[in-house]
Amino acid sequence: MDRDLLLKAHSRIAPFVHRTPVIASRAVNALCDAEIVFKCENFQKMGAFKMRGATNAIMQLSDRPKNNGVVTHSSGNFAQALALAARNLGVIAHIVMPHNAPKVKVEAVKGYGGRVVFCGSAIEDRETTTQQVIDKTGATFIHPSDDIDVILGNATAAMELLEDFPDLQYIVAPVGGGGLLAGTALATHFFGNNCKVLGAEPKNVDDAYRSLISGKIEINENTDTIADGLRTHLGNVNFPIIQQFVDSIITVEEPEIKDAMRFIYERMKIVVEPSSAVALAAVIKSKARLKDKKVGIILSGGNVDLSGFALYF
Repeated sequence: MDRDLLLKAHSRIAPFVHRTPVIASRAVNALCDAEIVFKCENFQKMGAFKMRGATNAIMQLSDRPKNNGVVTHSSGNFAQALALAARNLGVIAHIVMPHNAPKVKVEAVKGYGGRVVFCGSAIEDRETTTQQVIDKTGATFIHPSDDIDVILGNATAAMELLEDFPDLQYIVAPVGGGGLLAGTALATHFFGNNCKVLGAEPKNVDDAYRSLISGKIEINENTDTIADGLRTHLGNVNFPIIQQFVDSIITVEEPEIKDAMRFIYERMKIVVEPSSAVALAAVIKSKARLKDKKVGIILSGGNVDLSGFALYF
């Protein structure tokens, strides 16, 4: 792994993604006793950082696999990202989604041109159905977070942040499947100036936190968190990167996530999903550690299911 791979990924996907804005808030600075800037991937195409990784992964395929299309299993942001990235690049995208996926997400995937294939709700159902699609179509499977080309694409968000603010001392990113945190860690290692990376995770699904302690990939027994984008666990590709380059992972309680999300809505006037608020909640919780530091926060996305909006507050 070297910095040239990240630079090439950034150059490769630049025509297909937004260079998202970086914003600051005096209210947040006062709350955290630190200098905070937010990389707003909630303003990314399709509303999340995953557009970066999906685009890079498809562009790295050879012509023959591209002709057979791509496939993934997801009921969240990566489903939408792969569908839109594939459409932009003239590739067919098969998206395996559980029957109980929110209708709004299914319609969004279809709106981006994805070919939805329904399956059962268990992870085994997703994997079996995905393999059936591969056998039938010859499509190439792209994992939402445990794929090096996805990780390199995701890294470009932090690369841009460090270009704009090279003196950051910390970057904080949420962690679920690990694709964003691993990418952020790589970008910070190669382009930061003694900058440390912190992961932010709901206490209710603290598998990444436990994985760093045990030295092996841990699994959650339940997925009871408002931060629905962070319910998945780490993979064999991203875990070693996180082990090597992430300083620590901060866990936050559900009320802390809700309070951070409310603060962003009320004081910063922008729309973020609960998974994004986890990062700010972690910074607030770590005020003593981060006091007077220059901190970057990756706001991972802004895709909120308005039908369940009341649950957030």
